Amino acid sequence: MTTRDVDVVVLGLGPGGEHAAIKLARAGLDVVAIESRLVGGECPYYGCVPSKMMIAAAHQIAEVHRVPDFGGTAQVQPDWSAVAARVRDEATDDWNDAAAVERLEESGARFVRGHGRLTGPGRVEVDGTTYVADRGVVVNTGTEPAVPPIDGLADTPYWTNRDVVRLAEIPGSVVVVGGGPIGCELAQVFSRFGARVTVVEALDRLVAADEPEASEVLERAFAGEGIQVLTGAKVESVSHSDGSFTLKIEGQEVEAEKLLVAAGRRGNLVDIGLEAVGLDPGARQVETDERMRAGEKLWAVGDITGKGAFTHVSMYQAAVVVRDILGEDGPWADYRAVARVTFTEPEVASVGLTEAQARDAGTVVATATGDLGARGWLAKAEGVVKLVADRDRGVLVGATVVGPAGGEILSMLVTAVHAEVPIATLRHMHFAYPTYHRAVETVLDDLV
Repeated sequence: MTTRDVDVVVLGLGPGGEHAAIKLARAGLDVVAIESRLVGGECPYYGCVPSKMMIAAAHQIAEVHRVPDFGGTAQVQPDWSAVAARVRDEATDDWNDAAAVERLEESGARFVRGHGRLTGPGRVEVDGTTYVADRGVVVNTGTEPAVPPIDGLADTPYWTNRDVVRLAEIPGSVVVVGGGPIGCELAQVFSRFGARVTVVEALDRLVAADEPEASEVLERAFAGEGIQVLTGAKVESVSHSDGSFTLKIEGQEVEAEKLLVAAGRRGNLVDIGLEAVGLDPGARQVETDERMRAGEKLWAVGDITGKGAFTHVSMYQAAVVVRDILGEDGPWADYRAVARVTFTEPEVASVGLTEAQARDAGTVVATATGDLGARGWLAKAEGVVKLVADRDRGVLVGATVVGPAGGEILSMLVTAVHAEVPIATLRHMHFAYPTYHRAVETVLDDLV
C-alpha cells in the first residue's frame, strides 16, 4: 500500500466535482481527482446536453406541423439519424472524456481513473494507493437511474436514459414508466419522431413535484399530441417476448416495442466508505451544513446532498466548497431560490416553494394564477403563471411558469425570490408589451 500526501482529494467528477478540482488546482493546491466513469458525470454524456439536443430537434419537427395554424402548408420527414449523429459527435464525442481529462490536468490537478473509497477523515484509497488530504475530501459521486422493484422487470431489456441517448433509430412504440421531468421530456421526443407513446405514472399527475396547474397544462399538451397518459397507475408486472414488452397495469395491459424506465434516481453512495467517516452507508443522501461540510475534513456536493438533482446546483455547491477550503468568507449555501426547468413543450419552469410546500412550512400564503396574456393569444400558446407569496413579508417565495421559453421567463422571478424583492416594487416595474413575461404583471395585480 502506497501513501501520498496531498492538499485535497475530489472523489467523483460530476459537474461540481470537476469544477471544484479545477478551481482548487488553479488556486495552487495539490489536488487529486478520482473518477471511475466519465469525467463530467451524467449531464454531458447521458443527461442535460444530449437530451436537450434531442428536444431541440423534436421542437423543430413540431413547429413545422403548426404552420397550417398560422398560414400555409408544410411537410416534414423526421430523420433521427441526423439527431443521433449530432449527439454522438458534438455532444458526447462518442462518449469519450479525453477532452475533459485534458482540461482537468491542464488546471494542475492529477487525475486518477478508478473506484475510490474513504478510509478515514481526509483519506481516500484507490487501486492500492491511499491519498492523505491535508485539507480534506470533496465527494461528488452523483446518481444513477433508479429501477423500481417491478415483477419481471429485471429480466427484460428495458432502457434507461443512458440507453436512449445512444439510439440509432426511433422505435414504433414506447412505454415510459415515470412521468417526471426525464420521462416527460423523452416521451415527447419519441412522439414527435413518430413513435406511439404511453406514459405510466404511479402518482396522480405528471411532473408531480411541480404545481398542479402545471401538470394540467402539460397533460393537455400531451393529449393534443396523441401521447397516452396513465396516472395513478401502478405497474404490477413486466414481460418481454418476441420483441415486445407487455406491462400489466391494474386490470389492463399495455404493449410496446420498447420500455423506458424513468422512475427517478438513486445516489451512488454504496461502497464509497461512508462508514469510515462516521456516516451511514445506507443513507439516501449526505447531510451537509451551509458550507457543504459533511464531516471532519469532508465536503459533499451534487445530487447526493438531496438539494436538487441539477447541474446548476452541483456547480453552485462546488463554488461554496472552494470558498470554504480557500478560507474565504462566504457567501454560503442558500436554497430558497433554486430554479428548475422541465424542457417539454410547453416548458415547466419553477423556483422556490410550491403553494403546498409554503403552507406546510407555516407561511401565511397568498397565491394568484393567470394565462400567458396577449403574447399567448397571438402565438396560440397555452400556459400558466402562478405566484406564491408570503403575505406577511410581502415577498414571493415561489413561482411557476408554464409556456414557450418558460425557463427564460422564470429568470425575473428567480431574482425576485432570491433577492426578496418587495411585491410592491415588482408591481410598478415596466413590462414590455406584448411579451410572455408581461403576463407576470397581471398575476401580480391579482396577487394583491
